[in-house]
Amino acid sequence: MVAPAENHNATLLIVDDDAAARERLREIFETAQYRVVTATEAASALRVLKGVRCDLVALDLEMPGVDGLALCKLLRAQPTTSKLPIIALSESDDEARKVQAFTAGADDYITKPSTPGELLSRVSLHVRTSQREWALIGSNRELRFLSDIGRGLLRALEPEQLVRRVAGATYEAIDAALCAAYVTVGKDKHALCVFDREGAADDPSLLNTTALQEWLRSGESVNPLFITEKSLFLLRDDLHAAEYVSPFRFAGRSKGALIVAFDLREQCGETERRLIEAAAQQTSLAAHICSLYQAARETSVSLAREVEKQTAETEAQRRFIEAIVDSLPLSLYAIDREYRVVAWNRNRELGELGIPRGSVLGKNVFNVLTRQPRDVLAEEFARVFESGEIERIEQETPSPKGDIRHWVISKIPMWADNSGQVTHVITVGEEITDRVEANRAIARAEKLAAVGRLAAGVVHEINNPLATISACAESLEARVNEGAFEGSAALEDLREYLGLIRSEAFRCKSITMGLLDFSRTRNSAHVTINLADVIRSAVRLLSHQKRSPDVFFKVEIAHDLQPVSGDPGQLQQAVIALATNALDAMGDSGELTIVGRNEDDKVVVEVSDNGVGIPTENLAKIFEPFFTTKEIGRGTGLGLAVCYGILTEHGGTLDVQSTVGAGTTFTITLSAVKLSEEQTV
Repeated sequence: MVAPAENHNATLLIVDDDAAARERLREIFETAQYRVVTATEAASALRVLKGVRCDLVALDLEMPGVDGLALCKLLRAQPTTSKLPIIALSESDDEARKVQAFTAGADDYITKPSTPGELLSRVSLHVRTSQREWALIGSNRELRFLSDIGRGLLRALEPEQLVRRVAGATYEAIDAALCAAYVTVGKDKHALCVFDREGAADDPSLLNTTALQEWLRSGESVNPLFITEKSLFLLRDDLHAAEYVSPFRFAGRSKGALIVAFDLREQCGETERRLIEAAAQQTSLAAHICSLYQAARETSVSLAREVEKQTAETEAQRRFIEAIVDSLPLSLYAIDREYRVVAWNRNRELGELGIPRGSVLGKNVFNVLTRQPRDVLAEEFARVFESGEIERIEQETPSPKGDIRHWVISKIPMWADNSGQVTHVITVGEEITDRVEANRAIARAEKLAAVGRLAAGVVHEINNPLATISACAESLEARVNEGAFEGSAALEDLREYLGLIRSEAFRCKSITMGLLDFSRTRNSAHVTINLADVIRSAVRLLSHQKRSPDVFFKVEIAHDLQPVSGDPGQLQQAVIALATNALDAMGDSGELTIVGRNEDDKVVVEVSDNGVGIPTENLAKIFEPFFTTKEIGRGTGLGLAVCYGILTEHGGTLDVQSTVGAGTTFTITLSAVKLSEEQTV
C-alpha cells in the first residue's frame, strides 16, 4: 500500500447507493479541499481502489447486494488496502450494528444524518493518524534499509559485488518494478547488475549505457533525475511508467548511478526518493573504496607474483621431500610431544590396515593405532622422548587372512629446535616377512636335512629289533591260539599284552617307514603332467575312505589348467596328505574344498577346510618333523614335513593361512610348463 498524501491533498472514496447522499458527502469533503471519488456499490469501489490511490473510505452499510460489512471485510483481507482507514455510515444507532461494523474492520462509525463538522473532524483525525503511522513506518523502513545496505556494502570490495548488493537491496526495499546499479571501473571497464521481474541479470542490453554515460559526463548528473517520458527511459522495459536516477558521486566526480523504475508514477513518492538517494550516497563511498582496493591490488601484483613464486618453490620442495618419504619402501609416521600425528607417508595408507593420510594428521596417535596396546606404545614413545636414543623392536602381527607378518619397528628421536629436548619421534616400520620366512626356510631345510641323515642311519637299526619283536609276538599269539597255555590263570592277560606288543610294534614300524620316506632322496625323473588328473585321482582315493556322511567334497579345477613338471606319485601323495589333515581337522562334518587355477605362469592348488583352524603360535612349527597336535597314535608329525620336502624338490612352495574357528587353507604353487617343450604323460 502506498503511503497517504498530506491532509489537504488526501483522496476520499465515498461508497453509497443513494445518489443524494453521495453528492452531499462530496460537497462537504470538497469544501474542505479533499479530493473525492465515488462508487455506487462494492464491485465498482474495488475497481476504483485498483486504479486510484485513496487515503480513506467512507461506505454505507445498507447497500443492496454486497453490503458495507462484506466490503469492509474484503478491504481488510487485501494487502494493498489492509491499513486503509474505513468509516462506516449507517442510519441505525443500534449498538449491535456498531459491533458488527467494528468486527468487520471499520475504524469509525457515524450515524446518518450527521453534521458536516462531525464528518470533517472524524475524517481529518483518521487521515492524520494514518499519516503519522505511515511516517513512522517510513522512518523505520529507511533506517532498516540504510542499516542493511550499509552492512552489505562494507563487505563489497569487488565492483560486481557492489552493484549486485545495492541493486538487490534497493529492489527489495522499495518494491520497484526494476532496479539497476552501474559503476565505472577504471577508464574502459564498468560493472552492471539489473534486478527485473525475473531476477538478477548482468545483461548490458537491459540498460541504455550510452545514454547513461552521456548523462554522467554532463553537468546534469549532479542532481537526481525523475523521468516520465518513455523515450528517455534508461531501462529497456515496456511496462514501467517512471524512473528515478540518482548518481554515485565522490569528490566531485560521477562514478555511476542507481536507476529505479516504477509501474506507477505515484509509487515514486518522497520516501522512495529519499531511500534511493541514501543508497546512492552510501554506494558512492563504497565505489570509491572499491577503486582504492583495485588500485592497491594492481600495485601489489608484482609482490604477489614474487610471493607466489617463492610459495611455488617452497611447495615444490615440500612435495619433493614428501615424494622421497613416500617412495621409501617403509611405513613412516611422526608424532610431536603431544602425541599428535604430524607426518604419515604413503606406505602407511596402503595395504589392508592402511589409513588415509587426511584422516589421521593432527589426531592423537593412540586414537589412530587402536590395534596396538596403548600402554606399551606410550612406554616406547616415552623412552625415546626421554633418552633421545633410537629404539628398535621386532614384532609379529596377524593379517586378516590369518598369516603372520613380521616387522622391525624403529623409533627415531628428532630435534626440530634448539631447546635441547626431543621434539618429535619418527616411527619407521620395515616389513621383514620375506626375510624371516627365508631364514626359517633355510633353517627348516637344514633341520630337515639333519633329521633325514639321522633317520637314514637310525631306521635300519630300529627296523631289525622291531622285526624280531613283531615275529616273537606273532609266534606267541600263534601258540596261544593253538592252546599251548590252556589252563593258565594269566591267559587273558597274555593275550592282551601280546596284542599291545604287536600293535605298538607295527606303529613303530609305520613311524620308521615315515622316517625312511622322509629321508629318502627323491631323484625320480620329472615329466610333464596334468595336475588336474592328479587332483581327481587323489579325490577318488579319499572318497573311498570311510568318512562321516556329513563331510562333503568340493572340487573346482580350471578347464585350462596348465601342465607342470614333476613326479605324479609324489605330488598326489602331497595332495592326499594335505586333504587327510583337513578331514581330520573337520571331524564328523564340514566341507573339503580343492581348487586348481592358473596365476600367470604358475599353477596354484588350494586345499581348504572349515575345521578348527591352527592357532597362531603353531603356524611356524607345522612343517617341522614330529610336530603334531593330534592325539597320540593318530599322527607322527611327518606328513606336512614330507609335503614340504616334496614341493621344495619340485621347485614349488607350500603356504598356509588359518583362522581359529574358521578353517585352514594350504596353497601349493608350482611353475607351469609349455606343452611344446615336453610330452604330457
